[in-house]
Amino acid sequence: MNQPTAKKMPSDLEIAHSAKLRPIQEIAGPLGLQEDELEHYGRYKAKVSLAALERLGGRPNGKYILVTAVTPTPLGEGKTTTTIGLAQGLAHIGRKAAACIRQPSLGPVFGIKGGAAGGGYSQVVPMEDINLHLTGDMHAVSSAHALLSAMVDTLLIKGNPAKLDPTKITWRRCVDMNDGALRNIVVGLQGNGIPRETGFDLTAASEVMAALSLATSLKDLRERLGRIIVGYNHLDLPVSAEDLKAAGAMTVLLRDAIKPNLMQTLEHVPTFVHCGPFANIAHGNSSILADYIALKCADYVVTEAGFGADMGMEKFYNIKCRVSGLVPDAVCMVATVRALKAHSGRYRVIAGRPIDPKLFEPNAEALREGLPNLIKHLENTRHFGVPCVVAVNKFSTDSEEEIQALREGAEMAGALEVVVCEGHGQGGPGAAALAEAMVKACEAPREKFRFLYPLDWPIQRKIETIATTIYGAKGVRFEKAASAAIDKFTKLGWERLPICMAKTQYSFSHDASLRGRPSDFVLPIRDIRISAGAGFLYALCGEIMTMPAFGSKPAAQVMDIDEAGNVQGLF
Repeated sequence: MNQPTAKKMPSDLEIAHSAKLRPIQEIAGPLGLQEDELEHYGRYKAKVSLAALERLGGRPNGKYILVTAVTPTPLGEGKTTTTIGLAQGLAHIGRKAAACIRQPSLGPVFGIKGGAAGGGYSQVVPMEDINLHLTGDMHAVSSAHALLSAMVDTLLIKGNPAKLDPTKITWRRCVDMNDGALRNIVVGLQGNGIPRETGFDLTAASEVMAALSLATSLKDLRERLGRIIVGYNHLDLPVSAEDLKAAGAMTVLLRDAIKPNLMQTLEHVPTFVHCGPFANIAHGNSSILADYIALKCADYVVTEAGFGADMGMEKFYNIKCRVSGLVPDAVCMVATVRALKAHSGRYRVIAGRPIDPKLFEPNAEALREGLPNLIKHLENTRHFGVPCVVAVNKFSTDSEEEIQALREGAEMAGALEVVVCEGHGQGGPGAAALAEAMVKACEAPREKFRFLYPLDWPIQRKIETIATTIYGAKGVRFEKAASAAIDKFTKLGWERLPICMAKTQYSFSHDASLRGRPSDFVLPIRDIRISAGAGFLYALCGEIMTMPAFGSKPAAQVMDIDEAGNVQGLF
């Protein structure tokens, strides 16, 4: 007798196209948002006026849930999918929920991701809108950044009243597309300015993006933009965007971008999509303003931090929470069997390369060998005193023995609960058990929240604490440029800023090939730079890519549009 063939799951785009969306005012109404607080961009998305936050300011905040993950692999662990699935799961069990996520960058969408709005039956819609231009915020950030870049070079040829030293300019350019040819360029040729070397970063890596996502008001954004440092003068003193009289015009360009975007999931759960800073060069979290509004409108708000818990979660606490004054009630740690097996080091897992088929065969021993990665992340959550639940995104190739081994290891490491999540394939019902566990976690007895370090510690000590405590390094090596930067920034009064570590997302260390839980390594700090507008110092650990390039077969090659104007190839 023939076995029935498993039904193939539709693509993300096919699922999105089959969804029955509700007009955005029907999503906003139950949140308590008024029609005059919405600025419509078509039928299914709108910006929310900051006036809503002022009106709702007296309401108590809902519960605040942070979604993070194990160290990512090129396989993808489904963190955004879990964020959306959990919000739908909370709604499924009768809770008033909302989600807050970052806007995808066009570069990765057209490069390797092909879409980044969740997946399967746990995604934000319209799927094409969130993955492409949405309401134009990315372009506004690019324009504000470009304005400052243009004013820097104009200054040099128009008398240079700020005495900016052309050899000490630190402000680069940006574009929201993977274009490796623009990493390093020369501007000012053929008499069009003063020739000098510069380059482009992806818009998500722009300090303007980081400042926008950390701003708590329009006034605060204006002040942050003014503090951006573009370079140094001949006396090695900083020159700011305020010195160039650029910050006001930059804020004008961002006056709409500062308003969070409201969308919906496939199950009509409200989702705020706002900002998209990288978690390797910036803090990697969606905006504070989106969180503020969501917490006044919903009983449970689910937000996510970029990359693994050593990156986005650590920065969420030590950077974002310091500014917002908010503290999450519980953490959801996303893990997969296949990711932990990859962290065993037994398998060849390289982005864009064929995956070793043995990775998808049951192997509980390989799972146990990769478990130290999850265990270290759980240990890190305990440093902050926030309860943690592990969500296991289940795949058809996972064996019960592997899942049980994962459960035992996580519970021994301090997870309150380990829950299998099937939000990708089932939507809210598939995440209902996870939602129940997160509700319990939000009410569980907890320790007092604590930051990893006080701001009055010296710069070097703060970096060493992150490296040894969160990454598990045995020490830190400050290279000459980094030591000089520490001295310089201390003299300039920036020593009290938090630290944003810039390193690979694929390892606790600076070396992407060191998987699992490396310990016998010294973390090299090759340089330290200032993001005064965002409000942090960022330490460069090894080589950091701020302008990716397309691979030989970018996702863009399979994208197209039909005669009716429907997008094809997003996945």
